[in-house]
Amino acid sequence: MKIGENLFQARKEAGLSQEQVAEKLGVSRQTISKWETNETIPDIFQAKKLAVIYDVSLDKLVDFDIELEKIEKVIASSNEETNMKIDWTKAWGKKYPILVTYQKK
Repeated sequence: MKIGENLFQARKEAGLSQEQVAEKLGVSRQTISKWETNETIPDIFQAKKLAVIYDVSLDKLVDFDIELEKIEKVIASSNEETNMKIDWTKAWGKKYPILVTYQKK
């Protein structure tokens, strides 16, 4: 998920319009729209204010992991037979070696 999608979802869940958020931040409605469509992104100070307005953590508001998103799509699109052939510990162990050493203990 992209940051703009997080911003959009958080605003909707807070029940606020772009105009209301813009007024609270002292920016234009178009600025809010640009953030939500990933045309631009808020600076850290504005992002923190958004987190307070939406009553979510800053981490949750800006959290996205493009690599994780790609991995989830691959897993979702693979069939059970393929999944059974994959040694997930070994695969993830390349990125997180602790997984491989932990199993040996």
